Amino acid sequence: MLPSPLLTRPGAVASAPDDPDEAVPAHLGDPGREQSALVEGRAACALARDVVTVTGPDRLSWLTTLSSQVLTSLEPGDGGAETLLLDAQGHITHALAALDDGRTLWLVTEAGRGAALAAFLDSMRFMLRVEVTERLDVMALGALGEGLEALAQAARDTAPDASDPQAEAGDAEPQDNAGPQGSLIGLWRDPWPGVVEGGTSYDVGADRPHPGQGYQGGFVLVPARSVDAVARVFLTAEEGRRLAGALAWEALRIEAGRPRWAREADARAIPHELDWLRTAVHLTKGCYPGQETIARTLNLGRPPRRLTVLQLDGLVGDLPRPGASVRMGERAVGAVTSVARHHELGPIALALLRRAVPAGEQLTVEITEVDEATGETVPVGRVDAAQEVLVSPEGRAQASPSERPGAELRKGLRL
Repeated sequence: MLPSPLLTRPGAVASAPDDPDEAVPAHLGDPGREQSALVEGRAACALARDVVTVTGPDRLSWLTTLSSQVLTSLEPGDGGAETLLLDAQGHITHALAALDDGRTLWLVTEAGRGAALAAFLDSMRFMLRVEVTERLDVMALGALGEGLEALAQAARDTAPDASDPQAEAGDAEPQDNAGPQGSLIGLWRDPWPGVVEGGTSYDVGADRPHPGQGYQGGFVLVPARSVDAVARVFLTAEEGRRLAGALAWEALRIEAGRPRWAREADARAIPHELDWLRTAVHLTKGCYPGQETIARTLNLGRPPRRLTVLQLDGLVGDLPRPGASVRMGERAVGAVTSVARHHELGPIALALLRRAVPAGEQLTVEITEVDEATGETVPVGRVDAAQEVLVSPEGRAQASPSERPGAELRKGLRL
């Protein structure tokens, strides 16, 4: 992803180098008020995402055979779908938002992952009628609730900017994509935390409503050269609107328990651990890489880890860093994956814990700092943490069988 044009806005502060959101503003002066404005539908946010397109008549059926979701039913304007690409062991290699406009399948992934995604897809084309292209000329802008439709309308009301030198040289594709909808290429509605057709949830035994029950997120795709103009139209269309940064977006995502590949998915993560079967996996769609792990863990086993929201002690000034150890007593039982200061809840985090850690157990999280002399990260304290369950310690999904398949046969053999 190229740096967002919104980084040049007055007051925009860049994210740290090597942060997944380094290409977009971390904040524009007040992360707390930016969170409030997002919740109220009054803010738009640049998202650090790469875009890859697939064209050709076989695009939807082909991606369905490669990914965890059924994409053949996608239609223009339907809000899209979410899908995962897995390796043969079921580990998550890409998490994708997918939109189809009738000619082109738009795949949105983490910033910095577009080239790898395009290369992988290109290697899997074989003789099928598809073409894969990384699109550095397209960017994503996010909003929540009523703000998403307001942002989409701002994109429709913005004429594609033809001042880009490449466009003047004759490359009219971004303008053609926008067509009669101005600068709006597509709108994706986040299905989280609902359970989509063919999906299931890992909240068996949870005694609270899902923390993301009010979360209504999404994004619009617009030509990169139109980002600033779309933002300007959005801001001027109604009094009280503002831009928000990645810190605000992330705080609300963490509150909702919404997993993100760049934060929560390490090299051994499987979808069950992150409750990603809710929105990104179809359990009866047929063969695809990693399907055996999906079915085996659902029917025969339990995910080894579980994602949880941690409410952190607000009296401690410092926040833990992603990767910080989570402890039950003196025993390490997991690690923080995302952390933020929420405008109402105070410091919060997402963490991957060992599945068997009791849901009511009080935990602590290490606070660390970098030793200037050695460059090593060293613990300097701990902060108390209370769990808000996302994936139940029971390790069963709503679609898991009440007994393991073959249980009756094993009982008969013991008689």
